Amino acid sequence: MKLLIQRVKSASVVVNQQTVGAINKGLLLFLGVEKGDTLDKAQHLAKKVVHLRIFDDAQQKMNLSVQDIGGEILVISQFTLAADLSRGHRPGFDKAEHPEQAKKCTLFL
Repeated sequence: MKLLIQRVKSASVVVNQQTVGAINKGLLLFLGVEKGDTLDKAQHLAKKVVHLRIFDDAQQKMNLSVQDIGGEILVISQFTLAADLSRGHRPGFDKAEHPEQAKKCTLFL
């Protein structure tokens, strides 16, 4: 499982000109689920993300979590994070989990 985390003031996902997800201040997560990843691993990762201290406190030190600031989290499934670039110029996605199984893990984050 690979996760890319970005702090945002706001974020949204638009599909066919329709907003399917949106948040205000918080975390935008791109989640790449790989074959063999488990729901337990997703739950563990979710707990880590919620408590990750990456927001500034009053002294401008990264000391607050998304939970501490009352922020929101938007998770986007991103199979390209599982890309294998070791051969040639065309990425391989054999490590990426099948969409239906990956969706189950995404629901925990």
